[in-house]
Amino acid sequence: MMIPETDQTVAEAATSVDAEMRHEAGAYYKRPLTIVRGLGATVWDDAGRSYIDCVGGIAVANVGHANPHVVAALSAQAGTIMSCPEMFHNDVRARYLTRLAAVLPPAMDRIFLTNSGTEAIETAIKAARLSTGRAGIVATMRGFHGRTFGALSATWDPHYRQPFGPLVPGFRHVRFNDIASLEQAIDDTVAAVIIEPVQGEGGVYPADPEYLRSAAHLCQQHGALLIFDEIQTGFGRTGRLWAHEHVGEDGAATVTPDLLCLAKGIAGGVPMGAVGFGMRVAAFPPGLHGSTFGGNPLACAAGLAVLDEIAEQELVRRSAKMGARLRAGLEALMPEHPLIRAVRGQGLLIGIELRERVQPYLERLTALGVLAMTAGSLVIRLVPPLVITEEQVDAVIAACAEALR
Repeated sequence: MMIPETDQTVAEAATSVDAEMRHEAGAYYKRPLTIVRGLGATVWDDAGRSYIDCVGGIAVANVGHANPHVVAALSAQAGTIMSCPEMFHNDVRARYLTRLAAVLPPAMDRIFLTNSGTEAIETAIKAARLSTGRAGIVATMRGFHGRTFGALSATWDPHYRQPFGPLVPGFRHVRFNDIASLEQAIDDTVAAVIIEPVQGEGGVYPADPEYLRSAAHLCQQHGALLIFDEIQTGFGRTGRLWAHEHVGEDGAATVTPDLLCLAKGIAGGVPMGAVGFGMRVAAFPPGLHGSTFGGNPLACAAGLAVLDEIAEQELVRRSAKMGARLRAGLEALMPEHPLIRAVRGQGLLIGIELRERVQPYLERLTALGVLAMTAGSLVIRLVPPLVITEEQVDAVIAACAEALR
């Protein structure tokens, strides 16, 4: 689909780009594309060109762009009350906390609401140190947890860390999926271990079930807490509501974290995050931690609508089905596309590892009508809305075949 350009739309686009470049702080690499509208798994640029969106707001638009249920909830709540700090009770917040607690892991019925994923990580780190009286935090190589100082200290990539040192002390990094490294790192000085069940930014690497089981056992043994960062993987992204639920599919024991960090797909595009507290986590004494906007009624209304859509549209099942179709189609390209080293992931979190840098191929995909992103310099990451159709999945596969030829 394409809307013809006019002199006016071209002029408006140039003005928009100029304004952004003039006033931004320079923190972002900008693609030469101005996105102005979205619906479902499709977005349009200012020239009327449509694209299958496999960026999805960076794994945010799980229920689709401009989801009518979310839009209606936001409209109704905006006309009622948008801001209500947690020094007061609020009916919408109460309903959301009740609904979210009902789908969290067993015995995780206390929740702290935040504005973002990185704020959720900060909250979990503080809760772990408060609960244990210890300072040590064990994180993983290739892990990414955010850009504020505590979250950045848990993030491994030196490119993100070095310009802002010294960072928060007490953090150490171990090899991902390496049980021996965990055994050496976890001792009685460690407050928590933080792991992504699927590393997203780090290259789309799923954790081995036995690795996560070992992490839980070692934390129990040494009195440390286990934090799962499901900011990218939660709310159906991997074909289960929470990615750590894949542990146990092999018939062995399941794993339950002590702290579960959520964000991205939580509220359909409205900034929001959350941390679920397990039984081993101490409550914050009143006044010790807080958030001005955390738990605001507008975000809670959107969060309720997202939970409704996930259930009513069976988006967890759909993510598993569409993800399997996408992955199988991409794997089928490998014999005739030696540029592809590997295809991996879970559900609709897919990584295509190439034998050279991916940036030129992202540009080719854009020209073919598919938006994708990186997961490191050698991996194309695909994280479309969970509402993506079979036809769109097949179109993405065809575009990858052409772009990687």
